[in-house]
Amino acid sequence: MAGTTRHIPVMRDRCVELLSATPKGVIIDATLGLGGHSEAILEANPELVVAGIDRDDRAIALASERLARFGDRFHTFHTTYDEIGDVAEQMRERAGLAVVGILMDLGVSSMQLDEAERGFSYARSAPLDMRMDPTSEVTAASILATASVGELTRTFRTYGEEKYANRIAARIVEAREQVPLTTTDELVAIIRECIPQSAKRTGGHPAKRVFQALRVAVNDELRILAEALPRAIDALDVGGVLVVESYQSLEDRIVKQVFAAGATSTAPLDLPIIPESAKPRLKLLTRGAERADERELEANPRSAPVRLRAVRKIRSTT
Repeated sequence: MAGTTRHIPVMRDRCVELLSATPKGVIIDATLGLGGHSEAILEANPELVVAGIDRDDRAIALASERLARFGDRFHTFHTTYDEIGDVAEQMRERAGLAVVGILMDLGVSSMQLDEAERGFSYARSAPLDMRMDPTSEVTAASILATASVGELTRTFRTYGEEKYANRIAARIVEAREQVPLTTTDELVAIIRECIPQSAKRTGGHPAKRVFQALRVAVNDELRILAEALPRAIDALDVGGVLVVESYQSLEDRIVKQVFAAGATSTAPLDLPIIPESAKPRLKLLTRGAERADERELEANPRSAPVRLRAVRKIRSTT
């Protein structure tokens, strides 16, 4: 099956463990990708049904082929995961079951990284695309062609935490006046030119922060995540578990803040009796962020940056 054999789900066993707390119900895999996590969940729990969400229709096609053997225990939705509330309602109607778990494995998928023509990787020459949904209009090339120096600086600094954001942005605008930037290696060359030699010796590939920033901007990732997390919590039935795997600090910061707020009472500290409406909605299931162990790091280097956080919904707002 083309595309699926190379996919190694990050922290698969831990995700399955957390999402198997209730052995019967609906699990929503909000970032389906090639379906590796969904496959492990379905294999481990014969009474669970999985709904897979992805904005990439090719990922849906490959995952559907991979998981066809599970029949009506697997359903797909071509959308972004901020629509998770609608997906949950549809699955309750289809399956007649509670939503007992949600998984969000954030960032770019293995398939998207490995397909050079998608333009996510700075290691190979490709068109400056970076769209997770190939039908959307905004690409990395269109941002680089139209954004001002100030806009590019903010993008690189905010989404990539790039120290030399202004220098790189100014050079991009200068270069595009001569010829449009259309390929990843053209962008990498500009970034290398702008970063001092001393800064290239540490911190990995010099283009990684700018590429991250462009990918986040093209796909509106942080806005979608910030809107999706509260909706995911609302979509869960009481007792359900939400697991989120983040791959960069900006994502993890949003997850941490939302989880902490949900696990904290909103009542004044000196209130002798806490009303039901002020009690925490969530229980933290992880102490801080969990990381991949040494064995997984050796087998799957892409697991190195992952930060896994999980919560259980313990109270409804209604």
